[in-house]
This record gives sequence, C-alpha cells and structure tokens, in this order.
Amino acid sequence: MGPAGPGGAWPLAGTLLVAVATSMVAGGEDCLWYVDRNGSWHPGFDCEFFTFCCGTCHQRYCCRDPLRLLTERQQRHCLAF
Repeated sequence: MGPAGPGGAWPLAGTLLVAVATSMVAGGEDCLWYVDRNGSWHPGFDCEFFTFCCGTCHQRYCCRDPLRLLTERQQRHCLAF
C-alpha cells in the first residue's frame, strides 16, 4: 500500500478524467455566427483553451462554466429557427 492509502489513486484518476473530458469538449465548441434580438449579425469566434461558447441563440460569449455550454449542435438549431 502506498502513502495515500488503499483508494488514494482514484481521486487523482477521477480528476484526470474530468480534465481530459473537459478539454475534449473545449476543443470543438466555438461560437458560430448569430443574429441578435435587434437583427444585427455577429461573426463567429473561437474561445480560448478551457473555455466554452456560452449564452443563448441571441447572445454568445466565452465562459468556463460547462453548465452554460452552448454546443455547436444547439447553435445550429438556433439558426434553423
């Protein structure tokens, strides 16, 4: 048994798994072009590493909160309606 005890490696493995999953999501979820509520067109933009495209169909920004993530699929759905 190592100094961390019998389950010492699991918290580290879980942390690494979350970090890898987050980086995979962050790598492909940039903000696509959109039209705001006033009808103004906004070009698409890339978010920095470890940030996501967040917001709504009519307002987008980069953030670090994965719960506010606006996926490219959701963004394309906005364009259809």
